[in-house]
Amino acid sequence: MGWLDGKVALVIGGGSGIGRGVVDTFVQEGASVAVLEINPQKVSSLQGLGASVKPVQGDATVYEDNERAVGQTIDAFGRLDILVVCVGVWDYFADLPNIPAGKISSAFDELFAVNVKSNLLSAKAALPELLKTEGSIVLTVSNSGFYPAGGGPLYVASKFAVRGLITELAYELAPKIRVNGVAPGGTITDLAGLKSLEQHHMSMAAVPNLPDIMRSTTPLQVVGTPEDHAWAYVYLASKERSRTVTGTIIHSDGGMGVRGVGKVAGLLQD
Repeated sequence: MGWLDGKVALVIGGGSGIGRGVVDTFVQEGASVAVLEINPQKVSSLQGLGASVKPVQGDATVYEDNERAVGQTIDAFGRLDILVVCVGVWDYFADLPNIPAGKISSAFDELFAVNVKSNLLSAKAALPELLKTEGSIVLTVSNSGFYPAGGGPLYVASKFAVRGLITELAYELAPKIRVNGVAPGGTITDLAGLKSLEQHHMSMAAVPNLPDIMRSTTPLQVVGTPEDHAWAYVYLASKERSRTVTGTIIHSDGGMGVRGVGKVAGLLQD
């Protein structure tokens, strides 16, 4: 018996990375899952997962595409219990001294449209169906929503904004809908860069020594996988197990909040 037996979820940005980990784990736990994904190749990959997954090609920054994804979720599975938003772009540590002044506005608009506005549009589109089931919303924050240097000022500011959305929406939608978040730590995925900063062809896998940096800077000394993070989403999505939880963010970041000053973790050898 799975934790999500009989539930229906819509995962925004579920074609790869943490979003794909959520899709696979939700299906494993008994859910039917619709996915809004912009990349046609990733949509094709999702189509091979069988009748329990309904991929929908579209752009999370466009309200009509979110609305269409909700409609196709209902057409395929008859209801909607869970909305998960995993869509995102990264600024590849672009810091303020090195961002050209003429590109700040376009880079801000591009990044905040994906990382922040998409959450609002998805929640708005899903709201009528989630009210019917008294369902839940799970948004994706990041360690960068709590600590500096997980990106540049654009990315960090966007993730602090998502924290604010969780707090406000949890208030506004209670008592009918629970709103929570997951704050993953560094994870090697194909998270895209910004077109406005000529980063769209970059890959996290190509950042020098990034896995070693991620591992060495957290007390648990691990680099999380999408599947590692997905279980936090499963818990928050399971009404039977988290019905008293709203406005909460689960940190799956290797323990960054308990990092020591003298050394990262207490049992490390000096």
